[in-house]
Amino acid sequence: MFQKLYDKALQWSQHRHAAKYLFAISFAESSFFPVPPDVMLAPMALSQPDKAFHFALLTTIASVLGGMLGYAIGFFMFDAIAPWLQTTHYWGDYLTAKNWFERWGFWAVFIAGFSPVPYKVFTIAAGTLSMMFLPFVLASMVGRGARFFLVAMLLASGGEELALKLRKYMDRLGWITVVLVIISVGVYRYLWQD
Repeated sequence: MFQKLYDKALQWSQHRHAAKYLFAISFAESSFFPVPPDVMLAPMALSQPDKAFHFALLTTIASVLGGMLGYAIGFFMFDAIAPWLQTTHYWGDYLTAKNWFERWGFWAVFIAGFSPVPYKVFTIAAGTLSMMFLPFVLASMVGRGARFFLVAMLLASGGEELALKLRKYMDRLGWITVVLVIISVGVYRYLWQD
Protein backbone atom coordinates (compact mmCIF):
# COMPACT_ATOMS: atom_id res chain seq x y z
CA MET A 1 0.00 0.00 0.00
CA PHE A 2 2.65 2.54 1.03
CA GLN A 3 4.95 1.52 -1.85
CA LYS A 4 2.23 2.51 -4.32
CA LEU A 5 1.82 5.88 -2.59
CA TYR A 6 5.60 6.31 -2.62
CA ASP A 7 5.79 5.56 -6.34
CA LYS A 8 2.93 7.99 -7.01
CA ALA A 9 4.60 10.73 -4.94
CA LEU A 10 7.84 10.33 -6.93
CA GLN A 11 5.86 10.42 -10.16
CA TRP A 12 4.06 13.64 -9.12
CA SER A 13 7.37 15.17 -8.00
CA GLN A 14 8.57 15.06 -11.61
CA HIS A 15 5.44 16.64 -13.06
CA ARG A 16 6.18 19.71 -15.18
CA HIS A 17 4.17 21.90 -12.77
CA ALA A 18 5.56 20.32 -9.58
CA ALA A 19 7.57 23.44 -8.66
CA LYS A 20 4.43 25.58 -8.95
CA TYR A 21 2.49 23.16 -6.75
CA LEU A 22 5.35 23.15 -4.24
CA PHE A 23 5.29 26.96 -4.14
CA ALA A 24 1.50 27.05 -3.67
CA ILE A 25 1.49 24.44 -0.89
CA SER A 26 4.41 26.15 0.87
CA PHE A 27 2.65 29.51 0.75
CA ALA A 28 -0.72 28.18 1.89
CA GLU A 29 0.67 26.00 4.69
CA SER A 30 2.15 29.03 6.46
CA SER A 31 -1.21 30.67 6.96
CA PHE A 32 -4.14 28.27 6.56
CA PHE A 33 -3.44 24.96 4.74
CA PRO A 34 -2.95 21.84 6.93
CA VAL A 35 -0.46 19.88 4.75
CA PRO A 36 3.26 20.68 5.25
CA PRO A 37 5.34 21.36 2.13
CA ASP A 38 7.76 18.58 3.10
CA VAL A 39 5.37 16.06 1.50
CA MET A 40 6.26 17.56 -1.90
CA LEU A 41 9.76 18.84 -1.17
CA ALA A 42 11.05 15.44 -0.01
CA PRO A 43 10.15 13.41 -3.11
CA MET A 44 11.20 16.29 -5.40
CA ALA A 45 14.64 16.48 -3.74
CA LEU A 46 14.91 12.70 -3.85
CA SER A 47 13.94 12.31 -7.50
CA GLN A 48 15.87 15.38 -8.76
CA PRO A 49 18.86 15.78 -6.39
CA ASP A 50 20.58 18.27 -8.71
CA LYS A 51 17.64 20.68 -8.12
CA ALA A 52 17.19 19.97 -4.40
CA PHE A 53 18.60 23.30 -3.21
CA HIS A 54 16.54 25.18 -5.77
CA PHE A 55 13.42 23.44 -4.41
CA ALA A 56 14.44 24.25 -0.82
CA LEU A 57 14.91 27.92 -1.71
CA LEU A 58 11.56 28.01 -3.51
CA THR A 59 9.88 26.38 -0.51
CA THR A 60 11.51 28.82 1.91
CA ILE A 61 10.52 31.92 -0.07
CA ALA A 62 6.93 30.75 -0.51
CA SER A 63 6.68 29.75 3.15
CA VAL A 64 7.92 33.14 4.35
CA LEU A 65 5.51 34.96 2.00
CA GLY A 66 2.69 32.76 3.32
CA GLY A 67 3.88 33.55 6.83
CA MET A 68 3.46 37.23 6.06
CA LEU A 69 -0.15 36.50 5.11
CA GLY A 70 -0.59 34.60 8.39
CA TYR A 71 0.88 37.58 10.24
CA ALA A 72 -1.61 39.89 8.49
CA ILE A 73 -4.49 37.55 9.40
CA GLY A 74 -3.45 37.66 13.04
CA PHE A 75 -2.83 41.40 13.03
CA PHE A 76 -5.95 42.54 11.17
CA MET A 77 -8.49 39.73 11.49
CA PHE A 78 -7.88 37.82 14.72
CA ASP A 79 -11.18 38.92 16.30
CA ALA A 80 -13.01 37.55 13.25
CA ILE A 81 -11.26 34.15 13.24
CA ALA A 82 -10.92 33.64 17.02
CA PRO A 83 -14.36 32.00 17.47
CA TRP A 84 -13.59 29.52 14.69
CA LEU A 85 -10.06 28.92 15.97
CA GLN A 86 -11.39 28.11 19.44
CA THR A 87 -13.52 25.29 18.00
CA THR A 88 -10.61 23.59 16.21
CA HIS A 89 -7.70 21.49 17.42
CA TYR A 90 -5.46 24.49 16.59
CA TRP A 91 -6.61 26.46 19.65
CA GLY A 92 -4.28 24.58 21.99
CA ASP A 93 -1.42 25.09 19.53
CA TYR A 94 -2.26 28.79 19.35
CA LEU A 95 -2.09 29.10 23.14
CA THR A 96 1.25 27.25 23.10
CA ALA A 97 2.58 29.64 20.43
CA LYS A 98 1.37 32.64 22.41
CA ASN A 99 3.15 31.32 25.50
CA TRP A 100 6.34 30.74 23.51
CA PHE A 101 6.21 34.33 22.23
CA GLU A 102 5.82 35.66 25.74
CA ARG A 103 8.82 33.61 26.90
CA TRP A 104 11.18 33.74 23.91
CA GLY A 105 9.94 36.45 21.52
CA PHE A 106 11.97 36.38 18.29
CA TRP A 107 13.29 32.88 18.97
CA ALA A 108 9.76 31.43 19.05
CA VAL A 109 9.44 31.98 15.30
CA PHE A 110 12.84 30.45 14.67
CA ILE A 111 11.99 27.41 16.80
CA ALA A 112 8.61 27.11 15.05
CA GLY A 113 10.41 26.06 11.87
CA PHE A 114 11.34 22.79 13.55
CA SER A 115 8.60 22.30 16.13
CA PRO A 116 5.62 19.95 15.86
CA VAL A 117 3.30 22.94 16.43
CA PRO A 118 2.05 24.04 12.98
CA TYR A 119 3.95 27.07 11.67
CA LYS A 120 0.70 28.78 10.61
CA VAL A 121 -0.22 29.05 14.30
CA PHE A 122 2.99 30.99 14.95
CA THR A 123 2.46 33.33 12.02
CA ILE A 124 -1.05 34.20 13.19
CA ALA A 125 0.10 34.53 16.82
CA ALA A 126 2.96 36.83 15.75
CA GLY A 127 0.44 39.14 14.09
CA THR A 128 -2.00 38.95 16.98
CA LEU A 129 0.72 39.86 19.47
CA SER A 130 2.07 42.61 17.15
CA MET A 131 5.58 41.17 16.97
CA MET A 132 7.90 43.55 15.11
CA PHE A 133 7.51 42.65 11.45
CA LEU A 134 11.15 42.67 10.28
CA PRO A 135 12.39 40.35 13.07
CA PHE A 136 9.42 38.09 12.31
CA VAL A 137 10.43 37.86 8.63
CA LEU A 138 14.11 37.30 9.46
CA ALA A 139 13.34 34.58 12.01
CA SER A 140 11.01 32.93 9.50
CA MET A 141 13.65 32.99 6.77
CA VAL A 142 16.29 31.45 9.02
CA GLY A 143 14.04 28.90 10.75
CA ARG A 144 12.10 27.76 7.70
CA GLY A 145 15.17 27.89 5.47
CA ALA A 146 17.19 25.74 7.87
CA ARG A 147 14.43 23.14 7.95
CA PHE A 148 13.82 22.97 4.20
CA PHE A 149 17.49 23.02 3.23
CA LEU A 150 18.20 20.26 5.75
CA VAL A 151 15.42 18.10 4.27
CA ALA A 152 16.65 18.77 0.73
CA MET A 153 20.30 18.13 1.60
CA LEU A 154 19.62 14.85 3.39
CA LEU A 155 17.45 13.47 0.61
CA ALA A 156 19.59 14.74 -2.25
CA SER A 157 22.75 13.27 -0.71
CA GLY A 158 21.09 9.84 -0.59
CA GLY A 159 20.22 9.97 -4.29
CA GLU A 160 19.10 6.91 -6.23
CA GLU A 161 20.46 4.50 -3.60
CA LEU A 162 18.29 6.08 -0.89
CA ALA A 163 15.27 6.11 -3.21
CA LEU A 164 15.61 2.37 -3.80
CA LYS A 165 16.11 1.62 -0.10
CA LEU A 166 13.12 3.74 0.86
CA ARG A 167 10.95 1.99 -1.70
CA LYS A 168 12.05 -1.42 -0.43
CA TYR A 169 11.09 -0.60 3.16
CA MET A 170 8.23 1.83 2.47
CA ASP A 171 5.43 -0.46 3.67
CA ARG A 172 7.20 -1.08 6.99
CA LEU A 173 8.09 2.61 7.40
CA GLY A 174 4.52 3.60 6.56
CA TRP A 175 2.97 1.33 9.17
CA ILE A 176 5.56 2.34 11.78
CA THR A 177 4.70 5.98 11.08
CA VAL A 178 0.98 5.29 11.47
CA VAL A 179 1.58 3.57 14.82
CA LEU A 180 3.85 6.41 16.02
CA VAL A 181 1.26 9.03 15.06
CA ILE A 182 -1.48 7.16 16.94
CA ILE A 183 0.75 6.80 20.01
CA SER A 184 1.79 10.47 19.80
CA VAL A 185 -1.80 11.65 19.59
CA GLY A 186 -2.72 9.46 22.55
CA VAL A 187 0.20 10.72 24.66
CA TYR A 188 -0.51 14.33 23.65
CA ARG A 189 -4.17 14.05 24.63
CA TYR A 190 -3.30 12.32 27.89
CA LEU A 191 -0.64 14.86 28.92
CA TRP A 192 -2.39 18.02 27.74
CA GLN A 193 -5.95 17.39 28.86
CA ASP A 194 -7.22 20.13 31.15
